[in-house]
Amino acid sequence: MKSAVETLNPTRVRLTVEVPFEELKPSLDAAYKKINSQVSVPGFRKGKIPNRVIDQRFGRAAVLEEAVNDALPRFYTQAVDEGKIEVLGQPDITDIQGVENLADGGDLSFVAEVDVRPEITLPDFAGIEVVVDPIVVADEDVEKSLEQLRERFSSVKDVERAAAEGDVVVVDLEAKVDGEVPEDGTATGVSYEIGSGRLLDGIDEAVIGLSAGETKTFTTELKGGTQAGQSSEVTVTVTAVQEKELPELDDEFAQMASEFDSLEELKDDSRKRLERMREFDQATQAQERVLDELLKLVEMEYPEKLLKDEVETRKHNLEHHQLEPMGLTLETYLATQDKSVEDFAKETEDQAKKGIKTQFVLDEIVDKEKLGVNQEELTEHLIRRAAGSGMTPDQFAQQVVQGNQVPLLVGEVARGKALALVVEAAKVTDTNGDVVSFEDDEDEATEGVEAAAETTEA
Repeated sequence: MKSAVETLNPTRVRLTVEVPFEELKPSLDAAYKKINSQVSVPGFRKGKIPNRVIDQRFGRAAVLEEAVNDALPRFYTQAVDEGKIEVLGQPDITDIQGVENLADGGDLSFVAEVDVRPEITLPDFAGIEVVVDPIVVADEDVEKSLEQLRERFSSVKDVERAAAEGDVVVVDLEAKVDGEVPEDGTATGVSYEIGSGRLLDGIDEAVIGLSAGETKTFTTELKGGTQAGQSSEVTVTVTAVQEKELPELDDEFAQMASEFDSLEELKDDSRKRLERMREFDQATQAQERVLDELLKLVEMEYPEKLLKDEVETRKHNLEHHQLEPMGLTLETYLATQDKSVEDFAKETEDQAKKGIKTQFVLDEIVDKEKLGVNQEELTEHLIRRAAGSGMTPDQFAQQVVQGNQVPLLVGEVARGKALALVVEAAKVTDTNGDVVSFEDDEDEATEGVEAAAETTEA
């Protein structure tokens, strides 16, 4: 076999492959053998039909098609290996010649065009500088955390008065669009805390001042359902007004809500937890900003077909995995976001480019620094991913193996290590001017890579 490689642009090559008949004959023989085992001809035992009879009865074209289908992938892969080409995706194979002459000892030639990884020049990581928020936990933060804990242990009681800010109301709702009530336009017995902002715009103003049994109508834009984005006349009927009762913030509460015996111990623990959260937020912020600066310093061409496929994948996932289950179309979603189709297309392409670039740049670091992934690292990452998916580690591992996704997880861990390496080399300071250092942050870096890339394996 002979092959030649022509560079069409920095991300695409053309392979021209010529295969002599001697190397094709095994595929031709295998084609006759396969057809022989699948067909029956009167007067011949199955599997013993002469080749000339197969040509006469079923046509030589069927045999040649089977032979070429067997040969092309094999010789394409051989040409890629010989050319030491790092291909992306499936090739476009064209200009197949010589098929009609295979049975007569003729040669075969074909042309394959395929995307390849772009060449990447990595910058000096030490030149990257970013500024992050400092770790600050104020007394007000601790108090807010304790108030949230009190809310979790709150109770409600019915009251005979008008609803006020902070009360819980039980309401029935009816929405009309253009004077008609859609199929999903009613709801009964909905419990809503006034001021939480968790229901419809305008409902707070509508229910404040209403007592049980009273009704009010207001205009709002529907956020979900079949009429999402539409202006609607909503009638709300209050069926009950409830007052929240919070437990006293004392030692007794600390014992009820935690493993601590005193309120002071609970406060100390709350402060420590908030500090850990701030540390995690700071590390995540540093990783995101370091990654953004790294990507700015790298010039890269985008493989055209890969970029197109990634854009389509993102659009498909949004439409069919996120919006469809909520009863939304892309058009209604864009209306709620006040975005045009052009805005969405540009935003999606920018996200796809960042995802592709993140993967390629971090993969280049993995390769250059020879970063490996051991079993312990992979297992820890699998456990974290399982927790995020709501599955047990065993269930998630089974899904990964069945879906042949182990290389994907290995890649995620390796890229996390690559990003951690860059963060360690970069200069990170907080807004107070203090130098920030990170140790053993590869786990968080892996999560940062997933959030930044959000892309499929190339």
